[in-house]
Amino acid sequence: MKDGMLTDPLIGAVAARLGGHDFKCWFYGDSVGFEGLLAASDMLGDPHWFDFSHGFFRAWASRMTPFQPDDNTAPGHVMCAVVARTGDEVLLSAMIALARELRGRRKIGPVSVTFEDSLRSLRQPYGEVALSQAEAEQMQAPGPGIWLDCMHFDPPFFAHLDRLDPGQGWAEAAVAEILGYRDLLLDAETGLYNHFWLEKVRRSYTKGWGRGQGWALLGLIDVAEYLPGDLPGAEAIRAEALRLARRMLDYQLADGNWYCMVHEAESGPESSTAAFMATAFFRGMAQGILPKAEFAEPAERAYRAMEANLDQDGNLMGVSAAVMSALVQQHYWHVPLNRIVPWGQGPVLTAAAARRVWME
Repeated sequence: MKDGMLTDPLIGAVAARLGGHDFKCWFYGDSVGFEGLLAASDMLGDPHWFDFSHGFFRAWASRMTPFQPDDNTAPGHVMCAVVARTGDEVLLSAMIALARELRGRRKIGPVSVTFEDSLRSLRQPYGEVALSQAEAEQMQAPGPGIWLDCMHFDPPFFAHLDRLDPGQGWAEAAVAEILGYRDLLLDAETGLYNHFWLEKVRRSYTKGWGRGQGWALLGLIDVAEYLPGDLPGAEAIRAEALRLARRMLDYQLADGNWYCMVHEAESGPESSTAAFMATAFFRGMAQGILPKAEFAEPAERAYRAMEANLDQDGNLMGVSAAVMSALVQQHYWHVPLNRIVPWGQGPVLTAAAARRVWME
């Protein structure tokens, strides 16, 4: 797509492709996917996608129990936005019940365990990549683990819910959890977050996954937006968002994109990271977390890269399939591309909305 062509009709096409996704209750990508649909309604001045999302959430609320393992991926932050606009008490009650369920799950420190059985995510590597004998044995029973993606799920949900259900400790839970991810997953060598941490071996795996840094940075920025400014830990979250964003500048390519593993050229291109980072950079500048002098030009480059990755039908091309995870780095180099999925379409719309807010 030619530069500067993200017009309202194309935004509508991006949203239509996203709205046609076979959403489940719930799965990875729903958080940014539904956020993108709300952004499309706002940008287009058309309630269709807002109403679609609200109706989907109410349908979930009518049959939300028994709770499921993947309920931690529910778009709680987006549901809070819907309740804030509509005053929907039924949905609010369901959200509070979900939040209590999530807050009550087993934790390692302040961080909820993502998978009690990590084989729900860990897989044999993509490509012709072999595990060592020790890794193959580890795959027999890898045990519980914590995954980076979840920085975008529970903590922003809890921080936003604190405004709708005050006095219940939601903001404090958001602070403790998102800083806990930093303690488990931050890699000192790259300055980036590793993808996952396994309890049995008490170590993290997989350096530099680009979209993962997007989940982390947006989680940090969104938590910071909804916290009371004087809450202990709020400044630490803002500082961590700035630090991670600056580190991502070091890895941005001249055309505005990032490699799939941002520090490894061998991992090849992957386009969702530019959309995530455009959203984060514009949003962070608008909130006063990221300095304009440092981030305005990289934000615009990321945005233009995202535009260039769109086709005329509103598909963000070059997006990887559900990465899952593996014990070896090279797995991530071989994940299939060109999937039309919420974690590609959604951040296109949130980036466009964040840029409009920043330019106002």
